[in-house]
Amino acid sequence: MRALVLVGMSVSDVDRRDLLAAAAQERGGTLAFLQLGDPSLSAELTRLADAGATAITLVGVHTGILAPAHSWLRRIAAYWWRERAGVRPTVLVATRLTTTLGGIDEVLTATKPISGDEPGLTSSAWEDVTGHRHQVMVCRGPRCTAKGSDETVRAMVLALMEHNLGDDDVLLVHTGCQFPCNQAPVVSVQPDDVWYGSVDPATATAIVAEHLAGGHVLESNRLTRET
Repeated sequence: MRALVLVGMSVSDVDRRDLLAAAAQERGGTLAFLQLGDPSLSAELTRLADAGATAITLVGVHTGILAPAHSWLRRIAAYWWRERAGVRPTVLVATRLTTTLGGIDEVLTATKPISGDEPGLTSSAWEDVTGHRHQVMVCRGPRCTAKGSDETVRAMVLALMEHNLGDDDVLLVHTGCQFPCNQAPVVSVQPDDVWYGSVDPATATAIVAEHLAGGHVLESNRLTRET
């Protein structure tokens, strides 16, 4: 039995679950996610292998922003393949990602099998917690996402780059619901315990310039937190 799996690479692809699932179904395949979505790639590979799949083809789909490099699709698949007990199916990976649903069939024309020699999931570069001054948490819950928090993240990343703020300055993370949903999109900055609401791209850019780079809270969008 042969199987096809479309793999959503970014958080934005989790938001587009229905579109990706429909594209997979049209091709007789299934859907998995590399991060923050269910089923995970590892879980879907296990399910298919347990069901008797002898060859599984993976296509990475990146329709949003901030997707990890294509190499991570091979890393995760290879890790699963090495750890798989018993009979292992052949796992083939499309040699490049597609950024559109219309490009799926084109990238399927070139695949490369997992050999088991791919890099693992650990590295000396990923051993320690970064020395960041701030941890910025951008809500990607359902309401914040519906109100454009994906574009909030995009603007914030670009602004951090413009101000030369890397992971040792600001650690930017996606979160689930942070609760003051009426104020969506919500962003919180730690350890300052400062919360911002209605953070559109312009506000995100201002937060980076004023708060993260300049050291001054952006009062216009600051939320009051109960203590």
